[in-house]
Amino acid sequence: MKKIMLNDFVIGGGAPFVLIAGPCVIEDEEKTRGIARFLKKLTTELSIPFIFKASYDKANRMSIDSYRGPGMEEGLRILAEIKEDFQIPVLSDAHRFEEIAQAAEILDIVQVPAFLCRQTDFVVEIARKAKIINIKKGQFLAPWDVANILKKVASAHNENVIITERGTSFGYNNLVADFRCLPVMAAMGCPVVFDATHAVQLPGGQGASSGGQRDMVPYLSRAAVAVGIDGLFLEVHPDPECALCDGPNSLYLDSLYDLLKMLKKIDHIVKAP
Repeated sequence: MKKIMLNDFVIGGGAPFVLIAGPCVIEDEEKTRGIARFLKKLTTELSIPFIFKASYDKANRMSIDSYRGPGMEEGLRILAEIKEDFQIPVLSDAHRFEEIAQAAEILDIVQVPAFLCRQTDFVVEIARKAKIINIKKGQFLAPWDVANILKKVASAHNENVIITERGTSFGYNNLVADFRCLPVMAAMGCPVVFDATHAVQLPGGQGASSGGQRDMVPYLSRAAVAVGIDGLFLEVHPDPECALCDGPNSLYLDSLYDLLKMLKKIDHIVKAP
């Protein structure tokens, strides 16, 4: 499997799992910095490689009235300062061609949203510009369909690609996590991440917004780490009930320590020589 070097840690190739975590969207600078500070301290204490994630513009919200974020200019400024001040790599998603070049200058990982993973020119352009590209596997794709996406990335001569599984559409307003997807995609040779919080999302489940089953996140996280994933993706918030985006499937910050401590033990057992 391809190993990707990022700062002082490795993603993939049997290395310990990497945590990609943060709020769904940048709500305000102070709160976002507080979350980053908390996660940096926690992951340092637990010796877990950490990548901070937060969206600067969620262009795929259910409703025209939904909060989207501060926008690219302000959002990238905040992420750049978090990256510098806390010495952590940062990830965010691009939704438009016009964002790609500027985002790639600041972000350590540029993410392709699930709904855009089949947009050939968009995927190729991000692969051309980004140091590392994370592709969210669409809810509508079979795991073996990912091979076609990887060929698109390869055409741009970028070998630093991560695939993130985030659940598969299961009827209306529901997703199911099929853990067979993880080894199937891992066999394609790139690091595989499991997005445990979006996998319990109920898309459009609240009419003008998505619902979620937060209580199921620990179970799916344990199962995914037991499969041998290279990274775990979690959206977190100090008060998910008041979050402006994806609150129902986001974890409370104060629930993370025990969960991550357990996941480290599982990861060590699964990846032991």
